[in-house]
Amino acid sequence: MSQDEDDLVLSELNDEELVLQMHDDLYDGMKEEIEEAVHILLDRGWQPYDILTKALVEGMRIVGIDFRDGILFVPEVLLAAGAMKGGMAILKPLLIETGAPRLGKMVIGTVKGDIHDIGKNLVSMMMEGAGFEVRDLGINNAVESYLEAAVEEQADIVGMSALLTTTMPYMKVVIDTMVEQGIRDDYIVLVGGAPLNEEFGKAIGADAYCRDAAVAVETAKQLIARKHNQVA
Repeated sequence: MSQDEDDLVLSELNDEELVLQMHDDLYDGMKEEIEEAVHILLDRGWQPYDILTKALVEGMRIVGIDFRDGILFVPEVLLAAGAMKGGMAILKPLLIETGAPRLGKMVIGTVKGDIHDIGKNLVSMMMEGAGFEVRDLGINNAVESYLEAAVEEQADIVGMSALLTTTMPYMKVVIDTMVEQGIRDDYIVLVGGAPLNEEFGKAIGADAYCRDAAVAVETAKQLIARKHNQVA
């Protein structure tokens, strides 16, 4: 089927059918179809925030569940996240214009001495797909990178990733520096990476260890909600 025929089929669906089709297309990593569907819903008068939450975030939630349960794997989730980013690229400027609410803001990066980024990239994309604003700092980040970015972005969450046992201890350096500067309680600190475990996360003073991207999203949502309740 040509792209024109695909577009014709999408445009013939009613709103409810189209949103369900978007969930399926996200699951299958079909970026062009997602972009077309976003344009169709905008043309029908949908609010950007409703498209984000009902179509993209909900679709990625389904992807996240199947990733957590071992039904989907990293390559498939990366495709889904890429499709989601295609839709987000259209919506982001409109969301900024309308001042739509965001769940929270995160800065994330791989720690100093470590250049592995697949897991970190996955968390970053899944968090964006869940409605968080994310600044990805990339790889090999010193403590200053995290803290400067956290202040600049007025972040709620600082995320650190490591794949090497030799770089894991650097996470504690970042947290200890936050404590020394009296800013530790200003941020939720999430850590992850293959060699880590829950015990290590507790030992270094992180708020939570997240074993994969799906867990990171759920944990972030819970901790943000708790933080807001405490403030209230």
